[in-house]
Parts: sequence; C-alpha cells; structure tokens
Amino acid sequence: MPAMPLRDLLLALLVCLVWAGNFLTSALALRDMPPLLFTGLRLALLALLLLAFLRRPAKGQWPRLLLISLCVGVMHFGLSFWALKLAGNLSSPAIVMQSYVPMSVLLAWSVLGERFGWRTGAAVALSFGGVLVLGFDPLVLANPASLFMMLASAFFLALGTVLMRDLGGVTRYGMQAWTAVIGVGPLLGLSLWLEPGGFASLKTLGWVPWFGIAYAAVAASLVGHGIYYSLIQRHPVTTVMPWLLLTPLLAMGLGIAFHGDTPGPKLWLGGAMVLGGILVIALRSQAKSRTAPLAEEL
Repeated sequence: MPAMPLRDLLLALLVCLVWAGNFLTSALALRDMPPLLFTGLRLALLALLLLAFLRRPAKGQWPRLLLISLCVGVMHFGLSFWALKLAGNLSSPAIVMQSYVPMSVLLAWSVLGERFGWRTGAAVALSFGGVLVLGFDPLVLANPASLFMMLASAFFLALGTVLMRDLGGVTRYGMQAWTAVIGVGPLLGLSLWLEPGGFASLKTLGWVPWFGIAYAAVAASLVGHGIYYSLIQRHPVTTVMPWLLLTPLLAMGLGIAFHGDTPGPKLWLGGAMVLGGILVIALRSQAKSRTAPLAEEL
C-alpha cells in the first residue's frame, strides 16, 4: 500500500479529529434538543452553504437521486443522531456506524452481483461478530435500542452508497447539496409529528446546540469532506481509508475524556473486531476496480 507524504497524512488525521469531534459536539447538542430537529437544521444550513453546487442531474437519474437522498439524508442521518441521543455515550455509536462498510459489501453482492473472496467474506463475518460482542457490553446494554437504531442507520447508508455507484452527472459536493435540499422537508415534518414542542424549544436554546449544528454542517461536512475529497484525488481510497478508521477510536477517546464514557472489555474487543474486519475489507478492495466503501462521519 503506497504511503502518503507527511502533509497528506496530517490532513487525514485532521479529518479524523474533525469527524470524531462531530460525535462529541452533536451528543452535547442533543442533550437540549430532539434529534430529528437537530438533523433537519443541520441539513438546512448545509443546503444554504451548498446551493451553488446544485446542478440538474442527467436525464433518468432523478428517481435514483431521490432514493439516495432519502436513504442518506433522512434515514441515515435521522436514525444516527437519534441513536446517538439514546446511547448516552460516544463509543458504541462511533463503532457500530462503521458496520455500514461490510453491509455495503453484502448489498453490492446481492444488488449489483459483485463477487468477493473468502478473505473478504471472513472480514465481513468478523465485523458483524464484533457488533454482537460489543452489544453485550454494559454501556450498550443500558440502552439497547440505540444499537439497533444505529445498525438501521448503517444499513441505509450502505444502501445509499451502493446506489451512488451508478449515479452519473452529480459531483460529490453536488450530492451533498441534493441530499440536504431533499432531506430538510421530511426531517422537519417528522420532527413536527414525532417531537412535539421541539420547535417551540428553539427560543430558549443556549449556544451549545447551535454550535453543534454549525459544527456538523461546516466542520464535519464542508471542511472534513472537503479535505477528504482532496486526499482521494491524490491517493487511492485504499491508501486513505485505513487512516480514517482512527475516527471511531478518537471518538471513543473524546467520549472518555469529555463525555463520561466508561467502555468495558467487551466494547473494546468488539470494536477491535469491527474495525479489524473493515481494515481487511479496505485492503482486499485495493485489487478491485471499484471504489471501496468509506469510513463515514455522522
């Protein structure tokens, strides 16, 4: 695997730190506001910032673009922030979210007919086995609904990732812009329905929730993804991706230092199995022509 120069390595580490910080700032913001409203406002701000990148997609691409945006913008983001609020910790959501990578492999096999070897299959099994192991950690057992919601969130991200492979005529920032524009309405509508009093509480919110929304939109999406996209323009995805697996580890560190997380041995072991399996998937994908699934932030 070719090495990155020191400058790009430091940029990759900055991306990991920014994305890990998003778990912390979002978790702190979610203490004072409901998750669907938080997600909708995050996408609303992101849509305003990326309006210049909106371009009409190629003919016949609207249904796929709409489905991707609903999968990622509404279901993935909405469920992931909901799971983060329920979890009460950063460690388990940060790790479980990465299970979307082996899910993407399985969906690509079942939907696109892509094949994978026994080593990749073993890595997929190892990752899912890790989720089962960390699911028995007391930190996770205290809020088991969070685990299932994050797994559902990971599934929709995996589905959106697979659907993106045949989407033409939409840039990466354009995809973010469409995801935000299409997702805002459903998320705010769901918030009105499922989170009574959420909008009324905006009048009394302190600076922490607003900072969390701004951080998620500007730092995590624009800065984090902007640097990430520049890195994969200069290096293979499989060179960059192993470094991005530091994101959940840094999120765990931030959770322990600033959020009161106390992960037990099962969470550490399960997390190592999940991330180890994903690392093997990334390395095995180097020999393939298609882009490997990516380690994602919230």
